[in-house]
Amino acid sequence: MAVAVVGVLIGIELARRVVGTVFVVMGVVLLLYGVYGDYVPDLFAHAGDTFPGLCTSIFYKSDGVFGIMANVLATYVILFVLFGAFLEKSGAQRFFIDFPLAAVGHRIGGPAKVSVIASGLFGSISGSAIANTVSTGAFTIPMMKKAGFRPHIAGGIEPAASISGMFMPPIMGAGGFIMAELTGVPYSRIMLVAIFPAIMYVFSVFIMVHYEAKKYNIKGEKSEHSAMEILKTQWYYIMPLVMITILMLYGFSPGYSAILGIVTCIIISWFRTDTRITPKRFIEASRAGTENSLKIGATVGVIGIIIGVLTYSGLVLTFADIVIELASDAVFFGIDFRLVATIFLIALASLVLGMGVPVTAAYLITAVVAVPALIHLGVNEIAAHMIVYWLSQDSNITPPVCIAAFAGATIAKANMWRTAFAAFKFAKFLYLGPFLFGYVPGFSLNGSGWDIIKAFVLIILGTYGYSWILSGIWMKYFKKDSKKAPAS
Repeated sequence: MAVAVVGVLIGIELARRVVGTVFVVMGVVLLLYGVYGDYVPDLFAHAGDTFPGLCTSIFYKSDGVFGIMANVLATYVILFVLFGAFLEKSGAQRFFIDFPLAAVGHRIGGPAKVSVIASGLFGSISGSAIANTVSTGAFTIPMMKKAGFRPHIAGGIEPAASISGMFMPPIMGAGGFIMAELTGVPYSRIMLVAIFPAIMYVFSVFIMVHYEAKKYNIKGEKSEHSAMEILKTQWYYIMPLVMITILMLYGFSPGYSAILGIVTCIIISWFRTDTRITPKRFIEASRAGTENSLKIGATVGVIGIIIGVLTYSGLVLTFADIVIELASDAVFFGIDFRLVATIFLIALASLVLGMGVPVTAAYLITAVVAVPALIHLGVNEIAAHMIVYWLSQDSNITPPVCIAAFAGATIAKANMWRTAFAAFKFAKFLYLGPFLFGYVPGFSLNGSGWDIIKAFVLIILGTYGYSWILSGIWMKYFKKDSKKAPAS
């Protein structure tokens, strides 16, 4: 019991040092709720417990401190964060920028399109929208400004594009592994479900960027080398990702795949003398990967407290009942809007939660309480988790607290609020995707082959159409602006 009390307190202190005070306040409030549950209103009341008794429960039980988050962190996340650090050290990040630059950099809105493609490629490895914004944005945002994009637009496009890395297989940040753990579905299946929605998100941002650039007639400069030339000389940089994807699709564990991916990174680094991972660079990559995993690792204790208390008090079921009850009246003119109302409530909950905790933690906490409500409304389990996972990313680009957008504004030297609303505008598919998961079973590969094909075709046409219509309205009402050169 003493060990449990000390362990819980150390977990809270660790989160305070690494993540910040908001997360700590949440943990303390939940502990107080766990101890004094018999004093709260009847709707949320439970028997309560002594503080040592509560700590013992959440420290030793499988749904507490050493629960899903700790298991996924120790088994998968650290290995894949290390893999990302080794891939970056091998020189692959340069390829992920040079190849899109040669392919689309000279076209309308070229620099912004480079940002969208590069962020999708690199974001899958970094596993963090903020890290993605800072790393690729340091190069792409000044390039966009130089081409003629207004500073707040350049700063907004990058975070909107960077979110795509959180949905993009083979790594999907840490959320995909947690989803596999919660659902009991193999991670290879999660990857297959995730890939088309992720591509559609990138496509939607790409199309909106195209019309934004067309409005101001912004074009990039032609690269010295052709895309085919770069691909022929640097194709080996995609081998680690190909290796991981093939191994996981063949049924090997994610951990085993990540280790072989790291080995592949070391091998390809020796193809060029300036990128070779020597013993010294090996230690540097290991250290960088370990440090990058700390932010997720520091949340384990408080997440365990939150989930442990929610389960102990029965609030998980209560919350699901509350959401179902709130949405039950959403029937107008004989049309059932209960699922729409539920998705909006989940979006609001994840936005508020994401203001104080990392998005992976926001997904896990929200999933525990929201997925049962979605399943009750007829959504299949994987689609329900995808809805929550997509919405858990909204705090990166949705005002008032949108850290990735603010990071983009800092690099662009632009107004933070204008940048935040620009990122929100370009990331519209982030809010459309959850409704597609809820209402179109084929979007999550649920149904016959013909149903899935129809869903894919209609969604592609619909995504292009809504971007075209939105941009057409924009150009119609701001036609005078479109004739002016934007201020850099």
